Amino acid sequence: MKRVQVLRTVIGLVAVTWMLLSYGLAPDADAVVDDRFGQIRTTLIALGVTFPVAVAAFVTAARPPHRRLFLRRVGKPAGALLALVATLAVPRLITGLGYVDEDTDWTASAGRVALLLALGAFLLWLAPFALYGIAQSLVHVFRTADLHETVPPLLATLLVWEVALFDVFRGTYDGVPFGVWVVFTAGAPLSVTAVAMWELRRLRTRHGITLRGALLR
Repeated sequence: MKRVQVLRTVIGLVAVTWMLLSYGLAPDADAVVDDRFGQIRTTLIALGVTFPVAVAAFVTAARPPHRRLFLRRVGKPAGALLALVATLAVPRLITGLGYVDEDTDWTASAGRVALLLALGAFLLWLAPFALYGIAQSLVHVFRTADLHETVPPLLATLLVWEVALFDVFRGTYDGVPFGVWVVFTAGAPLSVTAVAMWELRRLRTRHGITLRGALLR
């Protein structure tokens, strides 16, 4: 399943990069990277909002004794979400303290030079962990398999359709031919949904794991 998920992601990135460059929505590679990071930011925001609601609905729908079991398991997924939010918030907090802005004169004093070196070293150390954490969080949907194996595909499906709606309302792909717009707007949610349904089918047929069984319905 992981190989299929990674392959789908790679194909999607290549296709979106081609579309952005071909239709002039992104003038260069830097703009493509900015666009993808913007998409990741939107996804994380949507996940941050959806995660507690979806998990609460899942736990509430379960019957005892599974409800108590799932409540005990919520800590790890919630911890993963909070850890990533805290990691991504560090650079914002640094700039928000007022010590650093676009007009900062780093040569004004020895202390400023030392601060620049310290911040640069810290952010270089932090960046690999943040990027790896983002990738793993999106692939594993914030360790929600620790809650139950059926939660990641269900949550991923809900999340990707939310992001697709955001793209529609924001006019993300405005300016491309209608057919291309339909393919790229619907392609991601449909492909993620197909992979998620396949994962749920494999859980049912190979391991006897079902949503109804998890909820004792």
